[in-house]
Amino acid sequence: MSTIDLADREGEALDVTALDASAAIAARSPLQLFWRRLKGDKVAMIALAFIVLLVFVAVFAPLIIKLVGARPPNEQGAEYLDSFGTPTGPSSDNLFGVDTLGRDVFSRVLYGARISLTVAVVATALGVTIGIIAGLTAGFFRGSVDMLISRLIDVLLAFPILLLALGLASACSLGKGCLGGLIKPGLSVVIFTITFVSWTYIARIIRGQVLSIREKEFVEAARSLGASNRRIIFREILPNLVAPIIVYSTLIIPTNILFEASLSFLGVGVQAPTASWGGMLAEATSVFDSAWWYMFFPGSALLLTVLAFNLLGDGL
Repeated sequence: MSTIDLADREGEALDVTALDASAAIAARSPLQLFWRRLKGDKVAMIALAFIVLLVFVAVFAPLIIKLVGARPPNEQGAEYLDSFGTPTGPSSDNLFGVDTLGRDVFSRVLYGARISLTVAVVATALGVTIGIIAGLTAGFFRGSVDMLISRLIDVLLAFPILLLALGLASACSLGKGCLGGLIKPGLSVVIFTITFVSWTYIARIIRGQVLSIREKEFVEAARSLGASNRRIIFREILPNLVAPIIVYSTLIIPTNILFEASLSFLGVGVQAPTASWGGMLAEATSVFDSAWWYMFFPGSALLLTVLAFNLLGDGL
């Protein structure tokens, strides 16, 4: 066999190898590439593991309480107070100590995780959904529609958010609630309040993204082929917004957790005797000098949860 034939065969082998390599790379989906890069971020993976553990603890809180032999979160026990009526600290009977009413702090911290995660997930989902709809509508149709939605966002953002939330929560916590009794005092008031004040941020971000994407060539090509506005919005523009939506959602969850804790701390959030980290911190302020554990454990749970979501959002 001549040298030229050998060179041709080697060239063909190299071409086949290159094609196989490119095919192997092309075979990876965006989700696979995303997961591969995320696994390389050790801090984000630790945060993700903590969040998974927190969800597990919140879901199986009653079972965990039974396994460790703890009391239900609202069961009072005067026998766990000292002779002066002061709460006692961590012990074999009460792992995290007791509060001023003799209730088990460990059980209340676990049940407080349920409230925080429920509010964070539901309020974030509702706020992001409303923000996406408003941002898509304003950015795509522009004109008077954009002006109306944008001015509404500007007005809401001009209010001090916490004071606005306090006013809404206070008003809806009286009587039968808001919207003809649809929003009743308690957890639904907190979710409604947080949703009302949080959708504006995602709406402004989505609007800016849509204003840019709608001018891209692939959108113009779809429009030239006769695609309707609905198809362009949901088939061409929305899929390109998945990345900022995911990242912003993970970053707004810890903000909403702090929002819920703040409202409960100020007395207009989740009402007693329901366990809430913010409510526990409010109750602990008067006895912090003699019962440090009552503020330490719910405060640590709140700190670690918010930190984990922030680190995961940063990794994403």
